[in-house]
Amino acid sequence: MSTRTPTPRDVAPAARRTSRDAASASRARKPGGPLRAVRRNLVVIAGICTLAYMILPNVVVMIFSFNKPNGRFNYEWQRFSTDAWTDPCGVADMCGSLSLSLQIAAWATLGATVLGTMIAFALVRYRFRARGAVNSLIFLPMAMPEVVMAASLMTLFLNMGVQFGFWTILIAHIMFCLSFVVTAVKARVMSMDPRLEQAAQDLYAGPVQTFLRVTLPIAAPGIAAGALLAFALSFDDFIITNFNAGSTVTFPMYVWGSAQRGTPVQINVIGTAMFVVAVLVVLAAMLLGRRRKRQQGG
Repeated sequence: MSTRTPTPRDVAPAARRTSRDAASASRARKPGGPLRAVRRNLVVIAGICTLAYMILPNVVVMIFSFNKPNGRFNYEWQRFSTDAWTDPCGVADMCGSLSLSLQIAAWATLGATVLGTMIAFALVRYRFRARGAVNSLIFLPMAMPEVVMAASLMTLFLNMGVQFGFWTILIAHIMFCLSFVVTAVKARVMSMDPRLEQAAQDLYAGPVQTFLRVTLPIAAPGIAAGALLAFALSFDDFIITNFNAGSTVTFPMYVWGSAQRGTPVQINVIGTAMFVVAVLVVLAAMLLGRRRKRQQGG
């Protein structure tokens, strides 16, 4: 009986079957597919859970802005209504306190951004005596509790005989937000390439023209980040404002006071509107950044 010698054409399919069987056995020995996928995307899942945990209170506020409670407290869902959205200023003095908080936040943002930008450039670009001490003092408001700074400012204003009100709140907010602006702008300025400014000067650009056309556009993202952070901190602040407001009532103080007597639905409406505006601003900034990157890449 004669036997045929296997040719390479006959050996190739057998080798492929053997490799497939080995791969199947290897997959069978490994953990299940879903568990492996969870382990591979554990960081992403943790980030999504953290983001959901942070956004959940805003979602609750948004839902209860459409509630119509039977009593004074808006803590239990009763029935759907848009009355609060059609009349957000229906509660006495609420829109007045909101307008005051927006004005203080706007002026505090302007003052803290201008002063913080100049301080950041001075700390990064120049060497002067006591530079390290100034750098440390700038970060003290971020490190110390707010109640300590609030009590210290109140004592200072009392010793100076200053009347509490709009201006004491504004000064306190500028001092509080200044550290955050300096931190954001300083990080941006430290990452700037000084050769770009030197190239502009080599092309006969003056100091003012170099700053406006080269330095300022590069530092603009850090300045904008510091300004947005200062506005949010100033508008949302309660502790420092409560110590230095006197008889002036800002929106956070109004919310704190109304929570003791009964929380109107309009507070949820204002909170939802502020949250939506903040999200839209962030999305607009992201879209603008992507468009600039595409234009630069093109």
